[in-house]
Amino acid sequence: MTTWHPIDHRAAVASETTKFTAVLKGADLATPVPTCPDWTLVDLVKHTGSVQRWFSALLHARIQAPPQSREVELRLPTSTDAYLGWLDESATVAADAFAATDPNLPMWAWGADQHARFWARRMLFETLLHRADAELALGLRPAIDRALAVDGIDEFLVNLPFATFFAPKVANLRGTGETIRFRTTDGNADWLVSLRPDGFGIDQSGATADTTADATVQATAADLLLLLYGRRHHNTEAVEHEGDQDLLSRWFANSAF
Repeated sequence: MTTWHPIDHRAAVASETTKFTAVLKGADLATPVPTCPDWTLVDLVKHTGSVQRWFSALLHARIQAPPQSREVELRLPTSTDAYLGWLDESATVAADAFAATDPNLPMWAWGADQHARFWARRMLFETLLHRADAELALGLRPAIDRALAVDGIDEFLVNLPFATFFAPKVANLRGTGETIRFRTTDGNADWLVSLRPDGFGIDQSGATADTTADATVQATAADLLLLLYGRRHHNTEAVEHEGDQDLLSRWFANSAF
């Protein structure tokens, strides 16, 4: 059974942004980011702040259909030195959008949850993962709150089936009922994913933690989150796995975004 504490995604966007800018203070923003090939730290900051401002515009517009344009006022800095302050301002833009929008308001979203809260949750994990990218680029070990990591794993697995429009390899994740269990070693969080002819998803049929899976992957919640996002390899020491290795290889070759 998967259980975790409710997360205030809107507040967590602010705190994760603060952590992000703190990590980068004094760093050379031209530093390459190995987990985001061809990006430097300044690209990471620009992307994260742009996502925050873009999602905020969607919230203010209360969109009810896929947006026809990605045009949004980014107010990009004219100098690299100003990017950290700009990222802090992006979180303020997001906070204003959150304050003006009921999280339970019905809205279009590309994932499973068709409410405004989808965008706050998605913004949080965009920010958190890219903060981790920055730490990895600087040789630091990302410190991720366990409750956030568990929520992030769930958010990833729930929404991944809908991600084919920007992660086309996800369409390869079909099968004939093969199952993969993802389990945290620092708590009782557990997900059983089934691959079906028409796609895949979390098994909601009442499967328990004792249900046999064709393959099992387990790690701390933080490492499991990084693994699912392609920031860790499943053959690293931080990750335990057993069962059908070809199935696991197929999953990890097609699931990261």
